Amino acid sequence: MTEPLSTPLRRRREPPPSRAGGVALGLLRTARPRQWVKNVLVAAAPAAAGVLLTPAVAARTAIAFAAFCLAASGTYCVNDALDAEADRQHPRKRTRPVAAGVVPPRAALTAGAVLLAAAVAVGAAASPAFALVVVAYGVLTVAYSLWLKHVAVIDLLAVSAGFVLRAASGGVAADVVLSEWFLIVTSFGALFVVTGKRHGEMAALGSDSAVHRATLARYTPGFTALVLTASLSITLVGYCLWAFEQAAGTGLGWFAASIVPCVAVLLRYAQLVHDGRGSDPVELVFSDRGLQAGGALWALTLVGALTLS
Repeated sequence: MTEPLSTPLRRRREPPPSRAGGVALGLLRTARPRQWVKNVLVAAAPAAAGVLLTPAVAARTAIAFAAFCLAASGTYCVNDALDAEADRQHPRKRTRPVAAGVVPPRAALTAGAVLLAAAVAVGAAASPAFALVVVAYGVLTVAYSLWLKHVAVIDLLAVSAGFVLRAASGGVAADVVLSEWFLIVTSFGALFVVTGKRHGEMAALGSDSAVHRATLARYTPGFTALVLTASLSITLVGYCLWAFEQAAGTGLGWFAASIVPCVAVLLRYAQLVHDGRGSDPVELVFSDRGLQAGGALWALTLVGALTLS
């Protein structure tokens, strides 16, 4: 009896990947922590009032930032669960964990509900009024995911309102009175950014844009250009009037000087939007050196003005 020259090697069985770990990591991706930079807007009102560095105000502003990070992540989870089917048809969004099948829609909805509830609880630590603002933000964004995003123009206003609530919430948390100029600049600045996002989506998706977002069929490059021009103009005029008013009241030229980097940043952003690169504002800010340099100079002039006033 002869022995076989060789015997097949028994293939080692690898343990299956942990689905729980995959879901947990997928939920973290769905929460989009990179987008939390938007919530820095909660510091805008106390910073403009010159009280941000006051210990009590700084603490409440930090709580407000944390609450909005939780709320935003919660709404992202809800939105991705509701939009999973549509996202699968999108060239970029199809890699999102829910659309890719990594995270079950029910798990995303559960996580969203938990995060939104946690946001309200954390917000209550700042003040009951701030907690109500967080509730309003949650209601608005969920309504957007369910209905408002399907109505042309209203979708622009709804997303813009989300930015305005972020900015206004800092004033509520810090008990700072919001000026008319502040509300004008934040409202139309938000509309400018949101319209630029739609303009970028149209440029990136081309003829398929209406397939991925129905309201894009109602928009034309001419319309978005009109809204961009109007919103940018009002933002610039509102900021200039605020800066000159502050300069006249304090006798400091720093406020007026801040107009120059403000104009530079907004025009640079408008140029990038015109090039079709506005579909992801956060990515644009992180990647463009011109925006970063202009933003840093703008911040320095404002810090100088607020410190000396």
